Amino acid sequence: MADHSWIVMDLDPDLLDRVDGYPTIGHLDEDPPTDLTVRQATLSDDEAADHRRRPGRLVAESMPLTLIEPVTSTDVAADALAGPTWGVVAVGADTSPLTGDGITVAVLDTGIDVDHPAFTGLEVVERDFTGSGNGDTNGHGTHCAGTIAGRDVDGTRIGVAPGIPRLLAGKVLGDGGGGTDLIAEAIQWAVDEGASVLSMSLGIDFPGFVARMVDRGLPVEAATSRALAAYRDNLRLLEALSAYVRAQFRFGESGILVAAAGNESRRDAPDPYTIDVAPPAASQGFVSVAALGRADADDPDGGLTVAPFSNTGAMVAAPGVDVVSAAAGGGLRSLSGTSMATPHVAGVSALWAQRLLEDVGIVDPSLLADRVVGTARTVPDVTFPDGGAGLVTAPA
Repeated sequence: MADHSWIVMDLDPDLLDRVDGYPTIGHLDEDPPTDLTVRQATLSDDEAADHRRRPGRLVAESMPLTLIEPVTSTDVAADALAGPTWGVVAVGADTSPLTGDGITVAVLDTGIDVDHPAFTGLEVVERDFTGSGNGDTNGHGTHCAGTIAGRDVDGTRIGVAPGIPRLLAGKVLGDGGGGTDLIAEAIQWAVDEGASVLSMSLGIDFPGFVARMVDRGLPVEAATSRALAAYRDNLRLLEALSAYVRAQFRFGESGILVAAAGNESRRDAPDPYTIDVAPPAASQGFVSVAALGRADADDPDGGLTVAPFSNTGAMVAAPGVDVVSAAAGGGLRSLSGTSMATPHVAGVSALWAQRLLEDVGIVDPSLLADRVVGTARTVPDVTFPDGGAGLVTAPA
């Protein structure tokens, strides 16, 4: 076959050796693994095989990344709401004494509408990895960023952690989508920029990769086999990247990786079925997020239920149905999806990071993940496979 686009990662071989057993990486005895490099290369299959034989090098064929598309979308009149959104209340952020002060959070998504009033007074650092320029023509990234750190809009509180002073907006999905090479580069950038929490509402497009291989002349069986190999290699690359991120803790640069479980399940279909968590959320070291909705949208005390579209096998859950947040171009918008649940978890993580910073003077990513997962509340009638440890909860 013709040459293809590959991701080439060079990393401390000692760190790579530990990835297979998933050990605790945060206590290396030597110098920090600061020599990580991630680059894109056009290689033949023989050249890729040659790269694999080199110590400390991981190679994965770049796979398409796709937005985890919202299931529903509705414009919201600003004067139709007052006070905090139901998601902010559900995770307990409205009564928490913490606001995310002192914490940097990264949103790796479709970009951000930096001029939206929800981001007034917030230092936003934009970085475009797609070549399509900064900004957000889709609106997905703006909505997610608003849920994490948005300031009040016309009396409506949309942000779980509205005291976050600095937000990194990495644009990894442009008009033509993106690739796993971009997310690898963006994660490294966010950690280098000091992010304690990285939020990702995107997934690997496995069917799209198969279709691409078929278009290039491979039979369906061979295309599927190649996609499985690429999936395996990308999973290992993401896990190595996660190990690298955790290893940076000793050296002052680290964070936790929060990612959406995906919206492919259909619990409300005539023949209901569920789909497992998709990468990158399925990768070791990522906090995967399921979506919850209100059992009765008109009754705030009516309890919660797993969203019918939410994939199964996530670590934690958060509000992901009828979530009101910032709309690109101004105003508010209601969206549903695990993409909307993920920024709730990122915001709660920022609150816990502030608590750790105040209590112990540093944000240990392993301890932060333990706090976020360990303080999640069990939701009645939501099983462990569907909701993980339960609904994430802000520190009181």
